[in-house]
Amino acid sequence: MTTTTKLSPGQQAPDFTLPDASGKDVSLQDYRGRRVVVYFYPKAATPGCTTEACDFRDSLDSLNAAGVSVVGISPDPVEAIASFADDFSLTFPLLADDGAAVAKAWGAWGERIRNGEVVEGILRSTAVVAPDGSIESIDYNVNPDGHVAALRENLGV
Repeated sequence: MTTTTKLSPGQQAPDFTLPDASGKDVSLQDYRGRRVVVYFYPKAATPGCTTEACDFRDSLDSLNAAGVSVVGISPDPVEAIASFADDFSLTFPLLADDGAAVAKAWGAWGERIRNGEVVEGILRSTAVVAPDGSIESIDYNVNPDGHVAALRENLGV
C-alpha cells in the first residue's frame, strides 16, 4: 500500500494543475490572494460524495461572499466529473486527478475501510488554503454528513 504524508497547518500547500469538468486546466495558483477550500472526495455520484458536493453547492454563495472559493478533487476521469457536475448543478470547479498524484501529495490517499474491506484510495479530506498559499487548516477522514456546516462555522461564515 502507498503511504502518504499528511499536511499540517502552516505548511505551503502543494501546487497543482488539473483539468476541470470541461477539460480546462485549473491551478492552485489561480486562487492566490484569496482563501480556497480544497476538498478530496473518493468517487463522483456516490452517496457520500453527492451529499458533500451538494452541501458545498448549497453553501457556495455564503462562502464566496466571505471571500472563500471551493475546489473539489477526485481521481475520476473528466467525463465522470462533468456528468456529476451536470446532474447535481455543481457550479464550483471539480478537478480530475487521474492517477491521484495530487491526492498523494496532499496526504489524502491511503488505507480506508470500504464495505468491511481495507482498500487503498482517497481519504475524504478538506483543506483551507490561505491567500498566501499556506495550509490554514486540514482535516482527514471527514464524515460527509454535516461536514460543510462545521467547516462554515470554523470559517465564521
